[in-house]
Amino acid sequence: MTGETNRFVVEVRRTPQKHDAKTRINNFSEIYADFKPAQATTQSSRCAQCGVPFCQSGCPLQNNIPDWLRMTAEGRYEEAYLLSSATSTLPEICGRICPQDRLCEGSCVLEQSGWENVTIGSVERFLGDMAFENGWIEPIVPVQERGQSVGIIGAGPAGIAAADRLRTLGYKVTIYDRYDRAGGLLTYGIPSFKLEKEVVLRRTDRLAQSGVEYVMNCDIGNDVSFEELREKHDAILIATGVYKTRRLSVPGCGSQGVVIALDYLTASNRVGFGDNVPDYVSGRLNAEGKNVIVIGGGDTAMDCVRTATRQGAKSVTCVYRRDRANMPGSDREVYNAEEEGVKFEWLSAPMAVLGDAETVTGLKVQRMRLTTPDAQGRQGIEDIAGAENDLPADLIIEALGFEPENIPVMFNEPGLEVSKWGTIKTLAGEFQTLVPGVFAAGDIVRGASLVVWAVREGQDAAADIHHYLQTQLALSLSEAAE
Repeated sequence: MTGETNRFVVEVRRTPQKHDAKTRINNFSEIYADFKPAQATTQSSRCAQCGVPFCQSGCPLQNNIPDWLRMTAEGRYEEAYLLSSATSTLPEICGRICPQDRLCEGSCVLEQSGWENVTIGSVERFLGDMAFENGWIEPIVPVQERGQSVGIIGAGPAGIAAADRLRTLGYKVTIYDRYDRAGGLLTYGIPSFKLEKEVVLRRTDRLAQSGVEYVMNCDIGNDVSFEELREKHDAILIATGVYKTRRLSVPGCGSQGVVIALDYLTASNRVGFGDNVPDYVSGRLNAEGKNVIVIGGGDTAMDCVRTATRQGAKSVTCVYRRDRANMPGSDREVYNAEEEGVKFEWLSAPMAVLGDAETVTGLKVQRMRLTTPDAQGRQGIEDIAGAENDLPADLIIEALGFEPENIPVMFNEPGLEVSKWGTIKTLAGEFQTLVPGVFAAGDIVRGASLVVWAVREGQDAAADIHHYLQTQLALSLSEAAE
């Protein structure tokens, strides 16, 4: 143990061991190993302990990164974990799946000054995993049990984060979800090679052990009405996420050989759980032996191309209308995909799906070029006249992003107002909707975004709910005393 920091001048940046591409495409295990204690200590000692920690301001959760890096450098692992978990209910999950290259690590002063950043995400993951292994994480035992209850709709990261905070405050919490397993996109959307499902399960199990009730396979509006939930609970949090998929609108896009990214990823994850998935068995949602094209440039597209390589695809190509520098997904994920044999067709836009109603044979693409940057520095794209070509494909996966479902209609609650983008409106600076006692957080308010933002908003919404319930309780007691 060094017990020191500012060792970036003598310690070289090293990431955890990564399995080689030829080995890792044969399974769905996580591709990175955990740090050993000595490695975590050494890498944490590289932190410069900046007076103005840009890593912290670059983190949506405002994690106290320099402090827990210093504690890790000193070998004070339990204290470091407790500090990391003070601002994050899912630190070991965020340590795995956050795009640190665009957040904390990308903001690191060492990165900006040419010394290479501290491996913040890997240390965060190390601390969380060590905490579980050593029994530092126990079921929640509130200091005070309260008589009020909260119903949370959605068992994804925002819902889980809120449930953790609310249960800690002593509220009775029930989580309702349409799926058969808790975790939302953490369970069914993100592949196991990025986030093994046991990592999610131990968090959701801890909530159950803490007294949080799960009601699964529950479709609000059909299995139970929203009004019933409002009558049953003192407050409601809508944390459904956004699941409506943007679709192609080119000739041939209705072919059976064109599938939605979330359907494809869910099928793969269900197979990993041992479920029987007919569309996977039939080959419709299975890339084995096929030429696969994934359309899109975000992290969901990277999840799809890397899943296809593991399913034994003949070839995997990602088609994106802009260039690599303008790709919204994590550059680290692009690099991992390239290592695994994925080919990228940059500056290419879909023109038509080739084939017939049952099968596809390829994708016609239009080659694009970037235009002069506008006043904000954003470059547009335009067609290159006559630059078209056909790419072979047996399976085309649409990874074009997500939009909100029509929650007011689904829940039969017209009082829930939505923005022009379909996201639920909340009061300025708050998480309460225009319906009293009903709150909303995560992607259903923000729009499709990062897991770390869902965690942040779930935690903040829990604080708003606590304030609301305590205010309501105080008013009731005051009225009773009069």
